[in-house]
Amino acid sequence: MVLELSPLHWVYLAFIVGIIGFMLMRRDTTLVCIAGVFVIGLLATESLSGSISGIFNSFIYAIKELLGTILIISIIVAMSRVLIVTGINERMIAPFTRFLRSPTLAYWGIGLIMLVTSWFFWPSPAVALIGAVLLPVAVRVGLPALGAAIAMNLFGHGIALSGDYIIQGAPKLTADAAGIPVSDVMEASIPLVIVMGVVTTIAAFWFMRRDMRNGTWRDGLVATASGSGTSSLQSEPSDNSSETASMSALMQRIFAILIPLLFAADVVAMFMLDLQGGDATALVGGTAILILVLVSLFAHRSAGLEKTTSYLIDGFVFGFKVFGPVIPIAAFFYLGDSGFTAVFGDLLPQGSQGIVNDLGLALANQAPMNGAVASATLTSVGAITGLDGSGFSGISLAGSIAHLFGAALGHGIATLTSLGQIAAIWVGGGTLVPWALIPAAAICGVSPFELARRNLKPVGIGLVVTTIVAMFLV
Repeated sequence: MVLELSPLHWVYLAFIVGIIGFMLMRRDTTLVCIAGVFVIGLLATESLSGSISGIFNSFIYAIKELLGTILIISIIVAMSRVLIVTGINERMIAPFTRFLRSPTLAYWGIGLIMLVTSWFFWPSPAVALIGAVLLPVAVRVGLPALGAAIAMNLFGHGIALSGDYIIQGAPKLTADAAGIPVSDVMEASIPLVIVMGVVTTIAAFWFMRRDMRNGTWRDGLVATASGSGTSSLQSEPSDNSSETASMSALMQRIFAILIPLLFAADVVAMFMLDLQGGDATALVGGTAILILVLVSLFAHRSAGLEKTTSYLIDGFVFGFKVFGPVIPIAAFFYLGDSGFTAVFGDLLPQGSQGIVNDLGLALANQAPMNGAVASATLTSVGAITGLDGSGFSGISLAGSIAHLFGAALGHGIATLTSLGQIAAIWVGGGTLVPWALIPAAAICGVSPFELARRNLKPVGIGLVVTTIVAMFLV
């Protein structure tokens, strides 16, 4: 017997459609999500005070669920700041510059270094870590600054962030929304991330080389105070950025060797101890904190205690800036599953398996569904949610809809969740939406709009091919 949908289900569905509509119009969805929580609370509790309290409680629930992700990103950013100030980042990247001897090697070299660095440091800090060192080398061997920005974008904000296999922030959000383990999302995403990454980066390189040969390439350079651009991380005011920490060349070299070894040891430990999800994130986060403390104490000596706190504050400010728009959106979408009971109590209709599950079962009984339709829909939803310029704000929606369609199909939830995650992050995480491209565009001194235009065709081709592959995997 199929549960009859209540007004609660229809209102939730209506707000999802409304949120997608606002995203299509490039309008902020925070107010819509807050209104959604309020209306759903009013219907469920039939109490004005209960629905108003539910808004605050839903925020608390969302923050509890997101806290690990916010914390690890904040710590990574804090650590990256001290590495920039001390010059350790330059020492870490310098050995790779000798391999960038041609435009082709520079494109793929910068991309691969960005990929690996982004897995551990996240893309925005990674841009600051490697851009200032590798960009001059790339330009010197003939790679346009815009080509370097494309490589950093596609490999960092695209491949690395859409998979996010080390920090695991993205798969945690989508897995929670879809109601499945993080490990399932990560495993299902591997073939899709590979296909998307290979197709997109090769297409972008081919278009770049073709236009350079035809003389139609425009580098999109913009004037900056420094002449070469400056990353958003470096340009933000900070008590630490105004001074150069004192560290000898010997200590820079020691830390430049030690830091990669520590993170490599983390990766080994993850495989040996079978650490995933929160455990893996905790290991990386703890290592980053130790590195932050050690480098701060060696670099600032007597002021090391105060500077460590200052770097952490910088990191937390950055982390909550990034996730500020995500919390209200996640608060609404968590109501589709276990979040409803946590916020409003056991007030769902008798026999309900959660709002999203109920909608999925109803869809399975009312409309024909197949893998092709589900895959195309998840890619579209993911891409639409990315239009707000934050790849993370919409992946909860992608996870919820993947759960809905997976319930309708009876299988393929993990693959659909991964597909929605990939589409949302590639579009909104920093490869297509101009205001999300600012870090890479600034460090390379190019126009974010020209960078978005150059990325549009390769990313579009990649999404089409990846969607077709997903149709056979669902």
